[in-house]
Amino acid sequence: MSPRVPSMPETILLVEDKDVLREMVRAALTQAGHAVEEAPDGATALAKIRTKRFPVILTDLKLPGPSGLDILRAAKELDESVAVLIMTAFGSVDEAVTAMKEGALDFIQKPFEIPHLLLLVQRALDDQARLRVNLLWQEETVSRYGLASIISEDESMKEVEKAVSRVAPTGATVLLQGESGTGKELFARALHGLSPRRDLPFVTINCAALPENLIENELFGHEKGAFTGAGSRKIGKVELANRGTLFLDEIAELPPPAQAKLLRVIEEKTFERIGGTQTISVEVRIVAATNRPLREAVEKKEFRDDLYFRLAAFPVEIPPLRRRGRDVLLLAAFFLEKYAREFSKPRAEFSPAAQEMLLSYSWPGNVRELSNAVERAVILADSLIIAPENLVLGFLSKSSSTAPPPGFDLSGSLTEATERAVMGVERAKISQALEEARGNRTLAAEKLNISTKTLLLKLRAYGLGS
Repeated sequence: MSPRVPSMPETILLVEDKDVLREMVRAALTQAGHAVEEAPDGATALAKIRTKRFPVILTDLKLPGPSGLDILRAAKELDESVAVLIMTAFGSVDEAVTAMKEGALDFIQKPFEIPHLLLLVQRALDDQARLRVNLLWQEETVSRYGLASIISEDESMKEVEKAVSRVAPTGATVLLQGESGTGKELFARALHGLSPRRDLPFVTINCAALPENLIENELFGHEKGAFTGAGSRKIGKVELANRGTLFLDEIAELPPPAQAKLLRVIEEKTFERIGGTQTISVEVRIVAATNRPLREAVEKKEFRDDLYFRLAAFPVEIPPLRRRGRDVLLLAAFFLEKYAREFSKPRAEFSPAAQEMLLSYSWPGNVRELSNAVERAVILADSLIIAPENLVLGFLSKSSSTAPPPGFDLSGSLTEATERAVMGVERAKISQALEEARGNRTLAAEKLNISTKTLLLKLRAYGLGS
């Protein structure tokens, strides 16, 4: 069995003005394996929480200067998810109840038993761990895949599986290269599932799916007040992936400023949130993917060469479906059973003619396109045999919406008329590519030989977005 990644303890903030009690609690927490920072008064505690995130704060209610209630309010204003535990003397229970109404997780009455205190702290940390996972699951269902999920009998795919199996336990940065729809995310999840990090977060981000001005915020997060609308601290994907795996899809679309920050994460394992001054340390494995040659982007000065060499420490080329021989039929049978089960239909079979049709098609959209084709076939089929007429492959609409206009408006200057003509042809070409790709924007951008980000901008400009 592969060794687990050592657990890095979260830091607890302990706020207590009585030196003897503070030292006793600190010693107990440290002995239990927790990292602890101390504050002897409310002012010191407030200064600390404004520069560093503490998942759990253990504070006395009565303090010199700002009270434990003030610390609770300030901490919750900065980060609503923080867990605050209140220590209170016998006569202050009513105030502790008030604190719980304002968001404190629990309170413990002095004098207390150390084992009871440790139990409350551990429960708070466990709640934080569950919250961390839930934050990720709000955006996607995080599933762990092993190579058993990759269906193939092709020799080139077997070589890829061997490479993934070898590199998975090492923690090395991996660059997955291949056409759109070849299953790069599936291999990224396999890398995570076969690694010692398998029980830790797997976090994904599509670098082309976000506007350039939001990508850094998504990756690195921000502090409260960093910009207009930043009402509270936001934890970025890099921090959420700490000790786990961060999968960066379409890495070629990462803008230059974010490239520099990502290089620092790889080399120094540190970063700062937007608007922040605190240097945050992370231990995260980077797996990147691209559907266009990253080396070409380096040569065109669109991608940093130093970041490329870091990412390509272990490159893996995933072959397209058209080069995988009879894997097409294996995968088609898998999808046929999957969609029959989903749609509560009897399991069907492909006719010999349909199998020949599947084998002879080039599958520009690869496994994703095959999945879509089989799903449609299951819906369209009226019998237990999937016939060629049930398979819609390489469909190109002949509707006038995708054809260039029959004539151009020649009014105005040459420049104006040319611009109108170019826009008309460009709009028609984009519409055509989208129909060929069945709405898959990444595949459409690949057909047009432009980036996904450029395509999204043109879709908005021509009102083609949905």
